[in-house]
Amino acid sequence: MSNSAERRASFDDAEAAALGDRLRSLVDIRDRRYGFPPRTYVNCFVGRDAVQALIDESAAVDAADAVRLGNMLLDAGVFHHVLKEHPFKNEALFYRFAADEDHGVVATMSDGSAVSWTDFLAPLTGRTSDDDPLSLQPAIPERDPQLGEFEQDALETVGVSPLDAHNTALLDRVHPKRWVNPSPKAIYNLVVIGAGSGGLVTSAGAAGLGARVALVESHLLGGDCLNVGCVPSKALIRCARAAAAVRDAGQYGVRVDGSVSVDFGAVMERMRRLRAHIAPNDSAERFSRELGVDVFLGRARFTDEDSVEVGGETLRFKKAVVATGGSAAVPPIPGLDSAPYLTNATVFNLTTLPKRLGVIGAGPIGMELAQAFQRFGSEVTAFSRDSKILPKEDADAAAIVQASMVRDGVRFAFNVKYLRVDSAGGQPPVTVVVERDGREEPYEFDALLVATGRKPNVTGLGLELAGIRFDPRSGVEVNDKLQTSNPNVFAVGDVASRYQFTHMADFMARMVIRNALFLGRDEVASLLVPWATYTEPEIAHVGLYERDLEDRGIAFATFTRELADVDRAILEGDTEGFVKIHVKKGTDEILGATIVAGHAGDLISEISVAMRAGMGLGTLSSVIHPYPTTAEAIRQTGDAYNRTRLTPVVKRLFHRWLSLGQ
Repeated sequence: MSNSAERRASFDDAEAAALGDRLRSLVDIRDRRYGFPPRTYVNCFVGRDAVQALIDESAAVDAADAVRLGNMLLDAGVFHHVLKEHPFKNEALFYRFAADEDHGVVATMSDGSAVSWTDFLAPLTGRTSDDDPLSLQPAIPERDPQLGEFEQDALETVGVSPLDAHNTALLDRVHPKRWVNPSPKAIYNLVVIGAGSGGLVTSAGAAGLGARVALVESHLLGGDCLNVGCVPSKALIRCARAAAAVRDAGQYGVRVDGSVSVDFGAVMERMRRLRAHIAPNDSAERFSRELGVDVFLGRARFTDEDSVEVGGETLRFKKAVVATGGSAAVPPIPGLDSAPYLTNATVFNLTTLPKRLGVIGAGPIGMELAQAFQRFGSEVTAFSRDSKILPKEDADAAAIVQASMVRDGVRFAFNVKYLRVDSAGGQPPVTVVVERDGREEPYEFDALLVATGRKPNVTGLGLELAGIRFDPRSGVEVNDKLQTSNPNVFAVGDVASRYQFTHMADFMARMVIRNALFLGRDEVASLLVPWATYTEPEIAHVGLYERDLEDRGIAFATFTRELADVDRAILEGDTEGFVKIHVKKGTDEILGATIVAGHAGDLISEISVAMRAGMGLGTLSSVIHPYPTTAEAIRQTGDAYNRTRLTPVVKRLFHRWLSLGQ
């Protein structure tokens, strides 16, 4: 090559590779540490050394020429700065050759900028002040005491069907058929077991911060949320709401002439198409190629306290995260094991609408799908051992949703004792026999959905060999920093938490990155986690329920605004619902809130922000809301609080002041 930089405009691949190999033979390549806290970057060389080497080898005429040459090599992909932040410079900056790539680079955002610590390591706290250690997480009941007797849906054995173009595209992304596991690194900063929400966020965040990360998934990347949970269920719910809107159009003066029907096949095809559209974000290719994570497909099993085996290979780790989630728990009802039944893992494989659908379980999953299928045209009957639906929610909120579902046509059987399930040769129809009020009652269905809770995925992981304590019912035992009994192993998501929400797993994962890799001290009790049940109307909640406040002996006041008094709700015809906010007695400090409304899941975020920022209910009343919106109900509860401050003494003072002005 010519020594003149002016005559050197570009490399071809062969020239770049040749010069890169020559440079590699000249510079000192070794592990180096820098930053605060100091971190190790493997197989690095120093830019200043490389500049001198290029001059000494007569590849460059001077330092400026060497820098230009180095940046051409950088542009050609021969090497890069360890953080992908700097061009090649004649400075004591660390660079790494592509040939020595160790999947420890910082990932980039869509705009090309480096992933920042703040993207994953923002302070996580729900406390209103340093002096107030009050946890605002409600006391979600323990998992069903009978859960230990339930069988577990083996998710790995559940297929995705039908194998149309959409599901094929899904599988190509979340479990590629010809995937070849990478050769393991000598040791990983972090091995993550499970590629649901918690595992994906942990892996992406840690790799983006420079850690060597291995991600192991036995079934489908994306976990329940993408494949058999949040994503497909919300796609179906949207279609069900459209069906209900057409059905109820007459109250708005809209006449629908002719027949109107639901094409269930088209509904499910739309769901499959949208699920496949979202899947690339959770794909094996994205995590491997874009984020620098070593993705292993196969069942992971701990072999000792600092190693995991998958596919015959051993992955050694400094830290590990168990993020295996949970799966449907199937109650031991006599005859159920030999009858055809659906769970959340199989219901989205349906292509034909069942004429009669039975739903065992009255929690969020059961109620969301019961209402949706009733609106599609099924005759739905839902069973509960309790006296109401959604027993963990605010009783007033659950009553409104129950009334809405009854109007849709859903039938309920409460306070039941399950006697048996009958089916001829394991084929439909299926008969559920229950006992109510001392009487035996049979119900016949064309399909049966079991939605009786979820059981943590802890079996077959070799947790005992790693010194990790767990319980088949409650999952992996963790402390408030999400650390297991093995101090180098953490756990996140449904496998270790009663708060079984995708967004909870997400923030637990962010906490683990801080605590496992950066000596963080974040605690789960400090999190403020809202949630929503996507029936119509929706129920959304954040903070403490009334029962929590009473159990803790906290004096409180409750301010409620009925949607029947909110102009936008009146105009929309959605007047059944409310905004209910609890504050500490004598103050406007928000302790908890429940919203029942068409889009309660969106509305609750305003209250979550206020609680997170320490903003009181009185302050919320001064926030201008567009008129007319349903969110005005939140401001109006603030107005109600402010009116309580107008005591008789204050009123008399105001009266005297105004009298002086007459």
